[in-house]
Amino acid sequence: MKKLLIKNGRVIDPANNLDETLDILVEKGKIVVLNKNLNSDGAKIIDAREKIVTPGLIDMHVHLREPGREDEETIESGCKAAAMGGFTSIACMPNTSPVNDNSAVTEMIIEKAKEANLVNVYPVAAITKGLQGKELTEMAELIDSGAAAFTDDGKCVQNSEVMRRALEYSKIFDVSLISHAECSELSQKGHINEGYYSTILGLKGIPSAAEEVSIARDIILAELTNTRVHFTHVSTEGSLRMIKEAKERGLKITCDVTPHHLVLTDEALLEYDTNFKVNPPLRGETDVNALHKGLSEGVIDAIVSDHAPHAVHEKDVEFALAAFGIIGLETTLPLMLTKIVGEGILKLPELIKKLTIAPAKILNTNKGNLSVGNNADVTIFNTKTKVRVDSNKFLSKSRNTPFNGWELNGVIDYLIVGGKMIVEDEKLVNRA
Repeated sequence: MKKLLIKNGRVIDPANNLDETLDILVEKGKIVVLNKNLNSDGAKIIDAREKIVTPGLIDMHVHLREPGREDEETIESGCKAAAMGGFTSIACMPNTSPVNDNSAVTEMIIEKAKEANLVNVYPVAAITKGLQGKELTEMAELIDSGAAAFTDDGKCVQNSEVMRRALEYSKIFDVSLISHAECSELSQKGHINEGYYSTILGLKGIPSAAEEVSIARDIILAELTNTRVHFTHVSTEGSLRMIKEAKERGLKITCDVTPHHLVLTDEALLEYDTNFKVNPPLRGETDVNALHKGLSEGVIDAIVSDHAPHAVHEKDVEFALAAFGIIGLETTLPLMLTKIVGEGILKLPELIKKLTIAPAKILNTNKGNLSVGNNADVTIFNTKTKVRVDSNKFLSKSRNTPFNGWELNGVIDYLIVGGKMIVEDEKLVNRA
């Protein structure tokens, strides 16, 4: 494996409190030294002058669809999209067909990811068999097979007793339980956020309470069992208020937010564009402002894409029949650079923290840092280069983005995974 020497980049590594111009030497797939003015005979030089060098970005909420819906996405195509988006590690959700609720599916995902030879893939297994919310999966067996965490994402575990037992088991194995917070009795048959726009558009709404009731329950259960709970794609002011209070009381609560919930409101649905249809739904301006505040105050731990690919025929239909979901692997970083850092909601190091060491800690993986001796997972990007989003150029198999045509800042120049060059000069390296 060829030595790499990354020169003159602004190295931002929140895990090690680094934010300065440094060189990084990579040898045998590992980071061997960080310092100024490094030289190394025989190393491939990467000129990172005027670029940002960070630990490989981590997206802990991705839908790869394989097995079962390879027309929407495959593990390989999803990994390509992740690489072009700057992510060296992704965690994939279990709502595949068949569901990732057994060792055979977990092991298949890991094997397919190895064959793709692109980015690190962490399978997240189901909490309950078939995502039915009734019977717990064999957690110990799934962990032995490589499951990194557990969730019934796409659904919520409605039975409180089942959720309690899942939390107790997760404590034994020291793994994260990721809660898709949604009370189905309140959200059923809803399409967009309940409020002014659902009324004028004549679409059944999903109230904020559908999320908040479930979050309140899981906070109570986390306190009862003294376990940690991670809430994904949090979208309402009320949810954040409860999470903040729980954290202040010392409960082991973490949460994440998506780019689309940070930059869009339900007003975007006025044209009935199904690319804006997502679950949880886009909320109102008050909620979006609360999410911004939650980011800046540190209440929100991580940012995730919730990359949810769909085939054209699942979106190009009447709004009420359209599937929920937005793809985001290739737009998350430029959206956050433009709309969150660019507008002063977060400073760049704070954003990098929420895309590196924070999700790494939640997933219990030794990623998200540039510590000497660790595998060299490195993302190098330019914050000044403008790019116009063109979904036809995505490496994802799906095109369901509401951001097509947006002009954003930020492009991935290089991506290194385990010392291997995956993206070079803004292009995916031919792995043949």
